[in-house]
Parts: sequence; structure tokens; C-alpha cells
Amino acid sequence: MKLLAFSDLHASGKQAASLVEAAQNADLVIGAGDFCNARRGLDEALALLDGIRAPMVLVPGNAESAEELRAAAGNRANVLHGDGIEFEGRLLLFGLGYGVPLTPFGDWSCDLTEEQAETMLADCKAADILITHSPPKGVVDQTSQGISVGSTAIRAAIERIKPGLVLCGHIHDSWQQQGRIGETRVVNLGPFANWFEL
Repeated sequence: MKLLAFSDLHASGKQAASLVEAAQNADLVIGAGDFCNARRGLDEALALLDGIRAPMVLVPGNAESAEELRAAAGNRANVLHGDGIEFEGRLLLFGLGYGVPLTPFGDWSCDLTEEQAETMLADCKAADILITHSPPKGVVDQTSQGISVGSTAIRAAIERIKPGLVLCGHIHDSWQQQGRIGETRVVNLGPFANWFEL
């Protein structure tokens, strides 16, 4: 199975066109949040991805709420936020969106406290792929100043669940970086065509 994954599109027409072209060869497309900017233009941002024919699984970033993303995506994608799906009867996916921990961006940002994230992740008993907008603490989560701003709740869930793969975004300075937590591979995607063979 060929998986194409990206995050943080932020309504970029150029990046969306590249993703649509790449997705012609994908069996599954995953978007790890921040499709628009500051809760504006979500319908237009998702319309940029209309050429994708493969099944899509999306999680909300801090730039859109889960409700807004579900409404904009309609039946074009499965939107996960504190829940999971089984894809083609063989791949367990669980998703958690939003900024974790709370961001400094103000009222428009969709955020969760570590405690809220821990509660929502508690429902995940097993996953092959964990999709989060925010990275786990200590892995692919450094700002340009070298500050680690990832989530302790997400890291604890990874250590408990032990998924094979974690896909995230959110921290732009760590785009396309990867690391490991135990045997779990963690990738901060960015708005690029990141390929995975499953």
C-alpha cells in the first residue's frame, strides 16, 4: 500500500497542486492538519485538493476546528479527532488534531491542554498509524530557537500504544524531520509529498 501524507498546507495553491499530482499514485492520503489559515478559507483550501481521488483521512490542525473540517470535507474524507478507523480491514488509524499544548496564537487557535489530549487519547487502545497535528515532546518538535514544544500527552500515548508510525506537523521549523520513540517512527511532514510503503 502506498501512503501519501502531508501537513500544514495553509491554503498554498502551489503545494496543493503538487500533492494532487503526486496523489495519482497513492492508495491512501493523510492530511495532518492546518489546511487553511487562522480559521479562514477552509472550503477554498480543501477545494485545492479536489483532484485527489484516493481515500483521504484528515485531522484538524489548530487553524480549523474538527466541526469546521468535517463540514468542509463532507463525504470526501474521514475526519479523525479523538477517534479512529480501520482502513480496508487491515490498517488501524487513530487521529488527534489541534495544537497540544496550548499555543500562544490567541482565540482563533484550536488547542487542547495536555490533560484534554490525554483524555481523548485514552480511547486509543491500538493503532498502526497515529496521526496527530502536534508532535510528541522531544521528537521533531523544535522551534528555530531550539525549544522543544511538543506534547507530553502524545508522547505518553505513543509509549503506551507503540504504533509503527506517527505522522504529525504543526512545528514548521521541524518539517520533514523524523525520529524514534522506541520502535515507533515519528515524522513531521510539512506540505510536501511524503511517501510511505505499508
